[in-house]
Amino acid sequence: QVQLVESGGGLVQAGDSLRLSCTASGRTFSSYIMGWFRQAPGKGREFVTTIRRSGRNTYYADSVKGRFTISRDNAKNTVYLQMNSLKPEDTAVYYCAASSNLVHPATGRDEYRYWGQGTQVTVSS
Repeated sequence: QVQLVESGGGLVQAGDSLRLSCTASGRTFSSYIMGWFRQAPGKGREFVTTIRRSGRNTYYADSVKGRFTISRDNAKNTVYLQMNSLKPEDTAVYYCAASSNLVHPATGRDEYRYWGQGTQVTVSS
């Protein structure tokens, strides 16, 4: 069992930056692929980015490539999402998730077993 808690969301202006954090309980954090998803009002939950267990490999949705960076610190049981050059269309609830998948990248919601409660990111124009 893994419990995930996100933090770092907030209200920012277009062009600003935010860093989200997601801390996991338990001692097996490094055995999971980690991912970030987001859900805008009235839309489905969409894939944002994922990172392999070692942190060496990452994968991004086209909509955030070049602006967002995922990283992890296995010693701290934490995965981060650095978001730069934020746009109003990035407004959403952001969720971190853990996957036991053996294949990278894990981009599907069904590939993730554990989910955080989400943190709101609002970007004003």
